[in-house]
Amino acid sequence: MTMPKLTEEYEDLRKTVEAFARDVVAPVIGDLYEREEFPYDIVRQMGAMGLFGLPIPEEHGGMGGDYFALCLVLEELARVDSSVAITVEAAVSLGAMPIHRFGTPEQRAEWLPKLASGEMLGAFGLTEPGGGSDVPGGMRTTAVLDGDEWVINGSKAFITNSGTDITGVIGVAAITGERAGGKKEISTILVPSGTPGLTVSKKYSKVGWNCSDTRELSFTDCRVPAGNLLGERGRGYAQFLQTLDEGRVAIAALSVGLAQGCVDESLRYVRERQAFGHPIGHYQAIQFKIADMEVRTHTARLAYHHAAEKMLAGEPFKKEAAIAKLVAGDAAMDNARDATQIFGGYGFMNEYPVGRFYRDAKILEIGEGTSEVQRMLIARQLGLGDL
Repeated sequence: MTMPKLTEEYEDLRKTVEAFARDVVAPVIGDLYEREEFPYDIVRQMGAMGLFGLPIPEEHGGMGGDYFALCLVLEELARVDSSVAITVEAAVSLGAMPIHRFGTPEQRAEWLPKLASGEMLGAFGLTEPGGGSDVPGGMRTTAVLDGDEWVINGSKAFITNSGTDITGVIGVAAITGERAGGKKEISTILVPSGTPGLTVSKKYSKVGWNCSDTRELSFTDCRVPAGNLLGERGRGYAQFLQTLDEGRVAIAALSVGLAQGCVDESLRYVRERQAFGHPIGHYQAIQFKIADMEVRTHTARLAYHHAAEKMLAGEPFKKEAAIAKLVAGDAAMDNARDATQIFGGYGFMNEYPVGRFYRDAKILEIGEGTSEVQRMLIARQLGLGDL
């Protein structure tokens, strides 16, 4: 099986975003991160570049590209800052793509042009305060059909892009009934921002991703039209699983970007920092550490490229997505730790990018499926789940 090749079109896109991250994001992101400010101007510029519409068809205001193009963008952005990268990832793969995949023609016409342009951000409300990895078992949010309206009650936790000034719509997973045998019927319902009964909490105080917007949501008799059902009733969980499979490839690409950023910064530093009469890159202990960082990054990149290739070919890719997410998340965390060690005391200072990378890396072993969940998925795909 061949990997996706960086054709001239892909390479042009990659270079464009690389330059944007270096020239536009890097000079300002440190101060924004320190102040925990959402990067509205950067988002506006990324919208003008078409980054939010890459995998969205042209008839809906997108670029008509594919998911691999989005992954390349996320990798290049995360080489400089993961807050900016996760803002794009969540807006596209969790906000816009479910509407593209499962929405009615009317829903696509209403939401996709603004989401694809970056004028509006979308969010996906899945995780609940008591749920975590046990999504169906932990779900308590309900949506009851009352005449021609859904009435939603419940809460969601850790929802990215849910409280910005340009957030426009949130897909909410909710229990809409009960199946035979007592299993929950789960559906997805689109809730526009500002709908009465939707309360958006203040942003979390987080360890990392401090320029991204993450909040808790609560719904109290929140009413939306019956036509806001996204996809078939009762298919919300299946839709969510497909969305997460794609999202894991995207998060793997983001993780590779952070891992590569650690290599980039370390290579610059070890050529400049002097110790015992030599640049510290002269010493084998440092050389081996950076060599290991490069191996992790390269291996993780191959893993997400392989998963993306299977996805684009329409082949099953659940196992490959889980492998890519697991390997890349570990690479990001390990490289951030090693880069911080190479920088020594300076690595513990927020003014240096590796300090930001270290704070951002841990969530990559948790978000969109923990490393433990990825191992469970891989084992099941190997036929071990029924033993």
